[in-house]
Amino acid sequence: MSDILWRPTPEILNEANISRFMKLHHIPDYDSLIAKACSDTEWFWEACLKDLKIKWQRPYEKLLDATQGFPWAKWFVGGQLNIVDNCIDRHVAEGRAEQVAMIWEGDCGATVKYTYGQLQDKVDRFAAGLASLGVKTGDRVGLYLPMVPEMVVSFFACLKIGAIVIPIFSGFGAEPLTVRLNNAEAKILITADGSFRRGKEISIKAAADQAIAKVESIEKVVVVKRTHKEVPWNPERDLWFDDLISENHPPVPTAVLDAESHSMIIYTSGTTGLPKGTVHTHGGCLAQMTKEVGYYFDTKPGDVFFWVTDIGWMMGPWEMIGTLSLGSTFVIFEGAPDYPKPDRLWDMVERHGVTIFGISPTAIRLLMQSDEQWVAKHDLSALRILGSTGEPWDPESYQWFFEKIGKKRCPIINISGGTEIVGCLLAPLPITELKACTLRGPGLGMAVDVFDEAGNSLKGEVGYLVCKAPAPSMTKAFWGDKERYLETYFSKWPEIWFHGDWAVIDEEGYWFLQGRADDTIKVSGRRTGPAEVEAACMRHPGCAEAATIGVPHEIKGESLVCIVVLKEGYAPSPELEAEFTNVVTEVLGKTLKPQRIHFVPALPKTRSAKIVRRAIKAKYLGRALGDLSSVENPQSLDAIPTPL
Repeated sequence: MSDILWRPTPEILNEANISRFMKLHHIPDYDSLIAKACSDTEWFWEACLKDLKIKWQRPYEKLLDATQGFPWAKWFVGGQLNIVDNCIDRHVAEGRAEQVAMIWEGDCGATVKYTYGQLQDKVDRFAAGLASLGVKTGDRVGLYLPMVPEMVVSFFACLKIGAIVIPIFSGFGAEPLTVRLNNAEAKILITADGSFRRGKEISIKAAADQAIAKVESIEKVVVVKRTHKEVPWNPERDLWFDDLISENHPPVPTAVLDAESHSMIIYTSGTTGLPKGTVHTHGGCLAQMTKEVGYYFDTKPGDVFFWVTDIGWMMGPWEMIGTLSLGSTFVIFEGAPDYPKPDRLWDMVERHGVTIFGISPTAIRLLMQSDEQWVAKHDLSALRILGSTGEPWDPESYQWFFEKIGKKRCPIINISGGTEIVGCLLAPLPITELKACTLRGPGLGMAVDVFDEAGNSLKGEVGYLVCKAPAPSMTKAFWGDKERYLETYFSKWPEIWFHGDWAVIDEEGYWFLQGRADDTIKVSGRRTGPAEVEAACMRHPGCAEAATIGVPHEIKGESLVCIVVLKEGYAPSPELEAEFTNVVTEVLGKTLKPQRIHFVPALPKTRSAKIVRRAIKAKYLGRALGDLSSVENPQSLDAIPTPL
């Protein structure tokens, strides 16, 4: 166990939320907990929701109905509840109206705070406004908004009246917005006059107008004032958010909803074809998100929780629902992590007293490029837990995050799952030891395993990450496309959820991800994932970040090509390419010696900072680029060479 990087303190072992759960059920240690929670998932979910005090409008009669098979499992049959009742109403009713629920910081540095009482008042008034527009239970409402306070109000107001929220990244252009609104047949669009990023105004309303010109189902457009600039206006269709929320509409109650009532449609881009609309329920979201924020991140009412995210990524709803369900405080941020200076995030952590902080590995690699004094000048002592998701880590970046930000005090809760389950298949708990880059083990109540090609369990070898039993938050098919849902998750093995990731369990039971299975590269019979090669590239002191693809090779089957972004002070040259090649070869062996190293200014990424390797590979091979709607910086593909 010499690779152990972090061990829990006696205080954590005694006081963690998950420790309370274990004591209640006489579970002696981490391994026993995981074994029981993953082998008897129904026991776990029932016990978990009682421990976390999920509030039911009507108790369920049956926890799980899987009589129609895994893909069509139904949870909390006969039960009724509403996310807003759990996240806002009950806290005000229990006397916590004056506690801060949300902290917002804009690109410009402006801040706004809402208490639970203020948030309830705004949500109630805006929900009444939406009802006055004819919005009813089951209607779809698009949220094409930046990370502003009105986004939070809009999100929960929709859920309060039983409308289905479609959170959409505000950086999308008209075409991807049109596709999503048409697919969901949205009735209302809530957008903004614009937003700010890196000090510049960004237009939003114009793209919204262009999109909805092709969406017949849209009846009204509600516009938030962010830039306060004049925008195109259709008086028969458009109305201001401020006007709608300030009008004296008759109040509406928090809707009483079946646990399986739909709460959100979150779109995730596919490698081909239209984006997939993953469908989530009030019961599923509350169960999964509260469990994860409560147990994995040990969140308590006094915590301030800040995840660098966007509402268009599942981590946005996840953060808001999970923290508010537990009665704590969350932070949302409109701007870029290194603007106006490289210490923007560390300054925010200090000023807002953040105790739990989450970010993607790619964003950390960006911030690592700056001088360490940008971190050292800030007091980060309030932090007690760090988090990450989005992609596999490399050891150097993980170590930097652990040492420079967490000061070796804070565990890195490295989680992985997906939009389709609005939660995690793999996640550590703060009560267990951690190795660098590990996800430690299965998520609680998630019957995950690693399979070989024949469907046999594996240990010590890279295999497919799968889930062998239903979980409450798994998508209810794709919106309007059941066949694609079955093909995506259940076509490889009957009654087994095929997640599409490579994973490996080491000899001591620690789990690690190896990237997406569809990114797998096979060189001379040896199978590897991009993450392994990219981590080797990061060993070179000049490497800021890297992406690896496999390209056809007449003898080896495939060969490796690495696309590298250099740190400041390094310039592309044949000599530097040779240095990188030698570093990778020394780490991984001659079989995985890269065929080429190419240097570029930036890699294509989503807003959630995932590198879009499929687009890099398509550009390199001269193929059609496919759906780029999720790529924040598509112009970066111009620098990718096309030698083949």
